[in-house]
Amino acid sequence: MMQRTLLYEQHVALGGRMVPFSGWELPVQYPTGPLTEHNAVRTAAGVFDIDHMGQFSLTGPDAHAFLQYVQVYDISQMQPWDAHYSLLCYEDGTLIDDIFLYRLPSGWMIAVNADNRAKDLAWLQAHSHGFQIELTDISDETYMLAVQGPKAAAILQRMTDTNLDAVAARTGLRAAVGGVEMLLGRTGYTGEDGFELYLPADAALTFWKDLLAAGKDDGLLPCGLAARDSLRFEVCMPLYGHEIDATINPYEARQGWTVSLDKPDFLGRAALLKAKLEANQKILVGFEMIDRAVARDHYEIAVDGQVVGHVTTGMKSPTLDKFLGLGYVPPAYQKLGTEIDILVRGTPKRAKVVRRPFYKPRYKE
Repeated sequence: MMQRTLLYEQHVALGGRMVPFSGWELPVQYPTGPLTEHNAVRTAAGVFDIDHMGQFSLTGPDAHAFLQYVQVYDISQMQPWDAHYSLLCYEDGTLIDDIFLYRLPSGWMIAVNADNRAKDLAWLQAHSHGFQIELTDISDETYMLAVQGPKAAAILQRMTDTNLDAVAARTGLRAAVGGVEMLLGRTGYTGEDGFELYLPADAALTFWKDLLAAGKDDGLLPCGLAARDSLRFEVCMPLYGHEIDATINPYEARQGWTVSLDKPDFLGRAALLKAKLEANQKILVGFEMIDRAVARDHYEIAVDGQVVGHVTTGMKSPTLDKFLGLGYVPPAYQKLGTEIDILVRGTPKRAKVVRRPFYKPRYKE
């Protein structure tokens, strides 16, 4: 049976078309349509119900040492209220999940993907032996929303006395917004400035209504999964199950920048060092269609009639008005300008490798 967020009835009332996603019934779009929602985030603001994602609380005297051991980034570089993207890796260096870390005065919060919530928790618990920690799944009591776009900060600012302009990118703070105490992180998945909000679940309904009212005159729109996917695609952010999964290591996925090989030993370190030093078998590239066609997920990529890889995500970019895609190919074909073929229902369609990201992110400086 599909799970539903506490805002399910609100989405239905707004005309949201509900679809299954990661075990949840979520809005893929509203009557405004994905293109309008996408453009709202690029030009004004959009709000996403992302409560299907999971959150873990980590405290205890060994919390720092434990977190250093189970994920790839060197958290000794993080100050209180810092937020940072990271990865959980198996011992062979392949990806369990991509995560977001928040260093809080009282401990840590870890945000994880919906599909991987149970798996991630089990993995962390399995490696907690010998560490004095308290690892708690707080997903059910925590509601997660994302407010993204160039007007996102201004909308939220009208709802709080806290100076949000003082909040730097990839940091967070606790504040009362619309009368609700919450954690705000200046983070997101769209390539625009904005915030991800973690609030008490019992306040979600009232806050959602107040937020939409506060942002109405600025063009704030509720946005569904389709716009979320096209926005993250344009800035080439990976989606688990597409660009990253348990068969791919961070260097193949171009996520090696998250891996701190110079920190003390951590899970997967030896395999990741090997992956960095040895030639990868495949590498993620961005491409633009030369022939008019849409490169769908799982379509094969060929060179000179031989299949060499596959598409992970492809669509027409709403912002750039181009047919673009992401996919894995052997490193020999990663050079910019290299021509490849996308097999569209068995018919080769020409494409060329182009620079990533397709759209330059516009985060707060």
